[in-house]
Amino acid sequence: MKSIIITGASSGIGHATAKVFLDAGWRVGLIARRADRLEALADQYDTAVPLPADVSDANGMQAAFEAFGHIDVLFNNAGLFGPSATIDEITLEDWAQVMQVNIGGMFIAARLAFMKMRAQDPQGGRIINNGSLSAHVPRPNSVCYTTTKHAVTGLTKTLSLDGRSFNIACGQIDIGNAETDLLRQLKASQPGTETMDVGNAARSVLHMAEMPTEANVQFMTVMATRMPYIGRG
Repeated sequence: MKSIIITGASSGIGHATAKVFLDAGWRVGLIARRADRLEALADQYDTAVPLPADVSDANGMQAAFEAFGHIDVLFNNAGLFGPSATIDEITLEDWAQVMQVNIGGMFIAARLAFMKMRAQDPQGGRIINNGSLSAHVPRPNSVCYTTTKHAVTGLTKTLSLDGRSFNIACGQIDIGNAETDLLRQLKASQPGTETMDVGNAARSVLHMAEMPTEANVQFMTVMATRMPYIGRG
């Protein structure tokens, strides 16, 4: 049975992706802070393993990875948007929090996955980082989030390069306007916002994860067809 750890699995894209993998017969490690939501999902599937942890807590994350065991894939998904404001209106505390989760948390999870994949037999695995259209072009008033998502692209490229010798592949999915609770709130305040069902993003992650070991989706963009991206700006 193939195995995957998904961070940010209690809601949004992470939760939808976890269900798609569970329905496909994978063993799924569920990482998020809200243990009750992870337990509720695990109650529905025998192959779901709740691993409550904060992605920015290195010790808690290490314990979660050790408890899960063998890992074929990491979906490095957890993140937060942070304040929507211009840079002069953002506190250093808010900036630090977004950096801690979106970069620090992704680094911690990738480091643990890489370490385990390098040491296990057979050696190797796959890391899929959740980027964003903001890894390419920003929304207005998104300096914290956009900065981190550009950093995620650098992480993806470096892991792809450094992982080759150990049969560790790394790819990035850049998702635009998947309809989660967060996007529904945005749509309520901006009625013209174009969205797509979050299941489209989740199934795209499954496609990346199910590639044979000799192949890798390096970058994938999946987005609502009518949202502004090409020609944005």
